[in-house]
Formats: sequence, structure tokens, C-alpha cells
Amino acid sequence: MSHELLKIENLQVGVEDKVILKQLDLVIRSGETHVLMGPNGAGKSTLGYAIMGHPQYNVCQGKIFFEGEDITEESTDVRAKKGIFLSFQNPEEVPGIALGNFLRVSREAVTGEPPRILAFQKEMKSTMSALEINPDYAARYLNVGFSGGEKKKSEILQMLMLNPKLAILDETDSGLDVDAVKVVSKGIRQYRSENNALLIITHNAKILEGLPVDYVHVLANGTIAHTGDSSLIQTINEKGFQFLEAGGVRN
Repeated sequence: MSHELLKIENLQVGVEDKVILKQLDLVIRSGETHVLMGPNGAGKSTLGYAIMGHPQYNVCQGKIFFEGEDITEESTDVRAKKGIFLSFQNPEEVPGIALGNFLRVSREAVTGEPPRILAFQKEMKSTMSALEINPDYAARYLNVGFSGGEKKKSEILQMLMLNPKLAILDETDSGLDVDAVKVVSKGIRQYRSENNALLIITHNAKILEGLPVDYVHVLANGTIAHTGDSSLIQTINEKGFQFLEAGGVRN
């Protein structure tokens, strides 16, 4: 039975003196896949950062609840341990920390228990193979020297190994070629279950192929202006966001 994972009430978020999100409401339940679309600069990434607790994004008003608990003031690491995951649009390179070690330490931080080394290595190797990631990359520094596509696959690898309750994917498909999009999409389908949920921020419907989508939200003027089912994606692809702004589709 699905239960409420994320609830956002009347959220207003700003960076320095600029308000980006305002009066935003959103509910995501376990087993659901939500897609967030909107024009460039609408605040889609800002919403992801706000949910994850990025310190540069100031919640001026409203509340964020996760599994019924108010996490509005919680730090990013606390939110991650509770089961929230954010993949970055532009993953950072982290010299000095090997990918495999990063995954192992992250798993221990989330679960509170050190993983069994052999079982963990076997799982990691299998997951890397499914994502067509060279197993030698486990010994390489996190994202250092990785191509754009390899960085995005690395993000999906992290998601699968950490198995969060809520995964927020911020334009994971941007900059990927057709083959890489298929691999990433496969990884997303592998993650999806009735026990977790997805919030996918994207401009490209290709990554959604074969993935059941429950809700599509359009972010405009700092708030969710439209919500529909998966058919809304095709409408946007054919007619753009101006069609929605003109009143062609309503909540």
C-alpha cells in the first residue's frame, strides 16, 4: 500500500535577494513517478536543491515533510540518511576519493551498518555491468576524467547502490547520446518499485520510454502551474509551453 513520502506546502525559496519558487505545493507517494518540466529558468533545479537542503537555497516560507516529519530545517546529510537522493545536472569531480570507496562509505552512512565487503563488491560489479560502466572505474577518483555520459551513469549507479526512498533526477539525460540515454533509462526502470518514488526533471521524453509516469507537472512563474498525466508530455513536445500559458491545458 502506497504511503506519502514527500509533502511540500506553500513553499517559497530564494537565492540571496531573488525569490525563485513561490506558493508551491506537491505530494509524492511511494510507487509513484512524477515528471517535472518547464521553460529554462523556471526553477526546476531549485526545487530539487530545496528538497535536498542545499544551504544556498533559502526557504523563506512553507514546509517540507518527508514521511510525515518536518525536514524544512534539516541538513543535507540528515535528509540523505532519511532516504532522499539527488542526482546532479552537472556532477562534480571529487579528486582523492575512489568511486568504489565513495559508494561503500555512503552505503554505511545511510544504513548505519558497514556492508559486507565481498557481497558489496559483487553487487557493485553487477550493477556497473548493467549500466555498461567499466569495472576499473571503481578504483578511479569520483567523476575525475569521466566523460559526460560516464558521470551520468555514475549518478545512476549511486542511486541503485544506495536504493533511496525518493530519487530526484535533475536532467540526468542532458548531454547524453541515444545509447547512453537507453542505458540510463534502463537503470531508472530497475530502481523503480512500489516502495520508492521518482521525481524526474527533464526536457527529453526519451528517458521516460518504458517507464510508467503517474503525474507530469509544469513549473512556471515559480510554482506548479499545470498537472496532468503522461499525455501532457506529448502535448508539450508538440506545442511547447506557450500552449499551456495560453490556457490550452488546465490543472
